[in-house]
Amino acid sequence: MKILVTGATGKVGSRLSKRLAQRGHHVRALVRDEARAKDLREAHIELALGDLLEPSSLSAAVRGVDAVVHCAAFFRGATPEQAHAVNDLGTQHLAHAAREASVKRFVFTSTGLVYGPSAVRGRLSHEDDSCYPIESYPKSKLAAERFLLALEGLDVRVLRLPFVYGDGDPHIADVVPFMRTFPPTQRMSIAHHLDVAQAVARLLDAPSPSHRVYNLVDDESPHLATLFATVGEPPPDGSTPERARAFEAVMDGKRIREDLGFSPEVPRLGDAVARGIA
Repeated sequence: MKILVTGATGKVGSRLSKRLAQRGHHVRALVRDEARAKDLREAHIELALGDLLEPSSLSAAVRGVDAVVHCAAFFRGATPEQAHAVNDLGTQHLAHAAREASVKRFVFTSTGLVYGPSAVRGRLSHEDDSCYPIESYPKSKLAAERFLLALEGLDVRVLRLPFVYGDGDPHIADVVPFMRTFPPTQRMSIAHHLDVAQAVARLLDAPSPSHRVYNLVDDESPHLATLFATVGEPPPDGSTPERARAFEAVMDGKRIREDLGFSPEVPRLGDAVARGIA
């Protein structure tokens, strides 16, 4: 399969691109700056210059590909306007280009934060639940989801990611300052980069219905205190519980397991620590 991956210089996209290439796929990466993609070129990944905010630059990138895996997003530090421009309008530009190029499948990596605080329902968030995101980032991702799921003529699959970690990614350490004031017992859905790659591969391969949404989660959602401990940090102090609620969503992961046979290669954070891949 020839696959275009966006966000291929980011934390998720860079690791995913290389794993898809290792599986034997021809991977093309959409990049804005080839200088930042030296490791992708060394992994025999084709580079295509383009920008989600410049629709005319996307037609060449999607030409001749069988599938698009859209990972590019503007997350922390984005203003509401920037999040909307990149995550919503940029996704629309890419989807239109993919449809015009007769791309067979479009996989959109969204976020579990679209559900909003778990306290709204008091249970695990399921794909069919209503969504009440608080922050501009998940609001923009939800808007993109809704556009894609209403779009005819393109086989869309949405994968809602949790907090992704491992595989040399400093994501846990990076998030400590941001979550330092969150409650130590707040739980968070997580998944290892290995399992993101597995889930995407299953979405690419499976003949399941189009316009389908899937949550991705490990077998357990650890407390933040446990997450912090893996990088030698003391528990968060819990001084801003209301701020923390926007990041509280804990997801139900049954659908992808029942529909596509997904089973996590790294079921728990403790397994990753024991294997030295946390």
